[in-house]
Amino acid sequence: MFSVSRVLLTAVMLATTSAAVAQTELPPIPPAVEESYAKLAAHSEVAAVLAALKGAGARMFEEQVRINEIPAPPFKEQLRAEYYLKKMREAGLPGAYIDKEGNVIGVRAGTGKGPRLVVSAHLDTVFPEGTDVKVREKDGRYYAPGIYDDALGLTNLLTVLETLSKSNIKTVGDIIFVGTVGEEELGDLRGVKALFRDIKDIDGFISLDGVGLGRIVNHATGSHRYLATFKGPGGHSFSAFGLPSAIHAMGRAVAKIGDLVPPADPKTTFTVGTVNGGTSVNAIAATSTIGIDIRSNGNAALIEFEKKVLTALQDAVNEENARWKSDKISVEIKQVGDRPAGVTPIDSPIIHAARAAMPRVGAQVRSITASSTDSNLPMSLGIPAITLSSSGTGGGSHSPGEWYSPVNNHIGAQNVFLLALALTGMEGVTAPVLAKRPAR
Repeated sequence: MFSVSRVLLTAVMLATTSAAVAQTELPPIPPAVEESYAKLAAHSEVAAVLAALKGAGARMFEEQVRINEIPAPPFKEQLRAEYYLKKMREAGLPGAYIDKEGNVIGVRAGTGKGPRLVVSAHLDTVFPEGTDVKVREKDGRYYAPGIYDDALGLTNLLTVLETLSKSNIKTVGDIIFVGTVGEEELGDLRGVKALFRDIKDIDGFISLDGVGLGRIVNHATGSHRYLATFKGPGGHSFSAFGLPSAIHAMGRAVAKIGDLVPPADPKTTFTVGTVNGGTSVNAIAATSTIGIDIRSNGNAALIEFEKKVLTALQDAVNEENARWKSDKISVEIKQVGDRPAGVTPIDSPIIHAARAAMPRVGAQVRSITASSTDSNLPMSLGIPAITLSSSGTGGGSHSPGEWYSPVNNHIGAQNVFLLALALTGMEGVTAPVLAKRPAR
């Protein structure tokens, strides 16, 4: 194990600053929100938690390494989930449990008179089974697949829970701590979909994902993913020449999709990300498959462009059959991903509270932007939701060269603590900024 003191010394040397985002286009933060934070800042219990979190940086990084070195490839998060459940119970939630989908869930109950807020991070990584996830240091950076996506978010969540449990703070609303499964790759948000299917009274949602404190995601980029499998008779390239080819049909489809022009606003994108098929260089292909990703910041635009892609697939089949005067080529289209788009309005109380929290821990709002995260699902349901990055520096997300340096890594935990406390309210001190939604 590397030296923690060396880690933190290196972190300070690597520290960088970011300019604040221009605030002119943002609505003013309501006085009531600012007043809530002023009351919290003046309370001795709150100050004690913030001080404890400030001194937790070394311990946090050690925990981040431990979490990261437990493999959690797509659909195989169980080992990490079991460890996280153990840590959540030790941190003050003995009733924490793993649900049927594999999420780790623990509820820190409030007085019962306030909203229910989820604070989450995802357990899974994008990397396949067998990936080496051991953390290695080089030139002051700490390299490992998944080191900040999302071992960092998981660590921040756990640290806030541990520190809050040692305090005498009682919230008005409940805080539901969740480690989700299925956020990455073809997991298709299965964890957060199950969460909202099973728990009907969630009033707000925060996802911790990524590095670089100061980013607020309030716009959910939706995505639809498909596997299109072309099927034909197959045959010998010479003796059966004249039969249609599944690969030729696939090629026509890729070309047609590549020529499509998506709208610029809302931003809409597409790619044919995978291709495979055929059995031999001297065989007419009987099968071939492409993987297609379509994304948009608007649900209507996503659906409209999706129609054009699906039409291109069928047109390619028709053209390949017509070329050889055949009806032997067909296409089987299977949807393998559905991440809904959505938005949390810029004047939502959860965004006001997030903007007001950051300066109080020495951070700045750098961007309010769109992305595809666990927050997609609650945003699509009209539930106030945001995704926040944690503090530190890093790069290489979703690559074997992903790296992290724990630059002031405690600040992210302080930020989440203050924000969660403001949203759920502190008994006898502040009312919740987050409103309870009507009974569902």
